[in-house]
Amino acid sequence: MTDLPADPGPDFEPIPVPERALAIGAHPDDIEFGAGGTLAAWAQSGCHVVMAVMTDGSKGSWDPEEDPAALVEARADEQGEAAAALGAAQVVLLGNVDGELEYSMGLRAQVASLVRTHRPDILISHDPWARYEIHPDHRATGWAVVDGAVAARDHLFFPDQDLEHHRPDSLLLWRAAEPDHWEDISPTFDAKLTALLCHTSQHQTTMGNAGSGETEREAFERRLREYARGQGAGVGLDLAEAFKRVRL
Repeated sequence: MTDLPADPGPDFEPIPVPERALAIGAHPDDIEFGAGGTLAAWAQSGCHVVMAVMTDGSKGSWDPEEDPAALVEARADEQGEAAAALGAAQVVLLGNVDGELEYSMGLRAQVASLVRTHRPDILISHDPWARYEIHPDHRATGWAVVDGAVAARDHLFFPDQDLEHHRPDSLLLWRAAEPDHWEDISPTFDAKLTALLCHTSQHQTTMGNAGSGETEREAFERRLREYARGQGAGVGLDLAEAFKRVRL
């Protein structure tokens, strides 16, 4: 996790609560880490939130005895619980194989179809330009979302989809090297934390064994809170999520 630049500047344009938002993550729990507080706040204000997950999460375990098929089922259930904790209206599981996501026209078409089907005002995902992003699924998802958003807005792309083209107002990218938009998550930090803890299969891999005891859970909460505090420090927000905003 990285903090904001030392002086990002306080003058950024707020975004009105959208009527519809679509968040696309590479794996179950990615959206919650990147934008869980933002989505919870919007959902509480009446936004129709859809969470789409590109892969099946089948490689998200350090246990050599783990059954991948059972893990896929567990992670799907966890994603549903997490979405409910955030107040999301719908979860879409694309089911691509975890760890094997490759950028392609097919992947771009999946994103264009999602955008045209759910017609969000705001689209949220991984920043494909993120510095030193080592996970290939994150990079592939980010590029597919950026390029898929362009395709979705223009009717001559993927005419076989038989879906009306759609142009979201903005694309918000989390973990951006140079963020220029921030959302206050002070009122919804607890919902973000609850949603993340729903991903019990990931407590060991990404949450410092948060499910093994109260000490570990508190340590994870403290780390999450400190990161959110760092995200908002330069713009006068107690707890925040930071994004790069791209107008479409």
